[in-house]
Amino acid sequence: MKTICFYFQIHQPFRLKRYRFFNIGRDHYYFDDYANEDILQQIAARSFIPANRMLLDLVNQYKGKFKVAFSISGVALEQLEIYVPEVIDGFRELSKTGNVEFLTETYAHSLSSLFDPDEFRDQVKQHAERIEVLFGRKPTVVRNTELIYNDEIAEMVYDMGYKKMITEGAKHILGWKSPNYVYQAATQPKMKLLLKNSRFSDDITYRFSNYSWNEYPLTAEKFISWIVATPPEEEVFNLFMNYETLGNIQPAHTGIFEFIKALPRFAFEKGIGFSTPDEILESHEPIGTVSVPDSISWSDEERDVSAWLGNKLQQSALKSLYEVGERVRLCTDRRLKHDWLYLQTSDHFYYMSTKHFSGGQSPFSPYMSPYDAFNNYMNVLSDFIARVKAQYPDTVDNEELNALLTTIHNQEKEIKRLQKELNTVIGTNERLLVERNKKVTKTVKD
Repeated sequence: MKTICFYFQIHQPFRLKRYRFFNIGRDHYYFDDYANEDILQQIAARSFIPANRMLLDLVNQYKGKFKVAFSISGVALEQLEIYVPEVIDGFRELSKTGNVEFLTETYAHSLSSLFDPDEFRDQVKQHAERIEVLFGRKPTVVRNTELIYNDEIAEMVYDMGYKKMITEGAKHILGWKSPNYVYQAATQPKMKLLLKNSRFSDDITYRFSNYSWNEYPLTAEKFISWIVATPPEEEVFNLFMNYETLGNIQPAHTGIFEFIKALPRFAFEKGIGFSTPDEILESHEPIGTVSVPDSISWSDEERDVSAWLGNKLQQSALKSLYEVGERVRLCTDRRLKHDWLYLQTSDHFYYMSTKHFSGGQSPFSPYMSPYDAFNNYMNVLSDFIARVKAQYPDTVDNEELNALLTTIHNQEKEIKRLQKELNTVIGTNERLLVERNKKVTKTVKD
């Protein structure tokens, strides 16, 4: 049976304020609260709030047969809780239906998987815990930032205890293969992969309201007919997209909400169902292996990581940032740790990209140019690094730092071992107590 897997990304960065060279050492607050609140409230009003309401209606209307999945970055969750808590309430209502899955990703929507494995593990763990606290659901599927994936990342994720992951169905990786199956990682065969169907996803996200597109207008009936026309053995259709597609990227006047509302009716008429990523990966076996030696993502035509690593500015900024990673993890300063997370968000480096349009800057950038984005970020980073070094100065050399880290890691292992022993003892005592109570009760009855 053919099934559609809807997955939506929700992410907004903590944008930086204008931070000049003369602010370094004097001003330790880096973020543009006004812009962050204003932008998020606008997006929530146009997209998140009406989209949540629509999806809840669809789940209830079709009595649980309609299902979707979300990946909400930790930095987006924090801003939603502060500025538009009604969006969080909407996700909670969706979660209660039991037909909505929440994926886990890096808390800061960062590029740590490419630079700092320890930070990557910490952020995925932190994000999964936050999702469970907010929505009462423990994530089982990993979605890395911007669907970034390679063979090494698959091994890292598997070592963290996960066996399911989603990524981009990049043409240069798949070749003649179709994304409409479940695959397995080349370096870790037990890791199941779900791949984005770029054509069908982008038809909705980018081409839906394009008058010059030869398939315009796109109707629900036409879209479902395309899925029906695929080979019978192709059963999984992964529609991965930005949640802002609903109401923001594609405004309400384009008919995007009506399109999504009509989609389930035409799908069910043709025997097509809806599933979450976890359900598909549980019920389908891999039909082949996907080898990805070089990193892929869902960004741009190249489907690589050049949007964040394509020039010297980006590479220099990322190198400077992650060089202090070990020292930050030793810090106990809560504000410093928060700033560390917010400065890792991939958007800051995307704004430095010189590959977008003739002017060079990203269309979503708040800066006049990539160089302006770089200068502002590096001013902030200079102040941040000075704060880190004030706690762990350069006089603490790498050997001393590594020895300290080793001690801390060994202490963590010892604490876990003792906790495990304690749990075993408590369990044994509880069993003995139950058995004794049973004997006493039997004796009294006799």
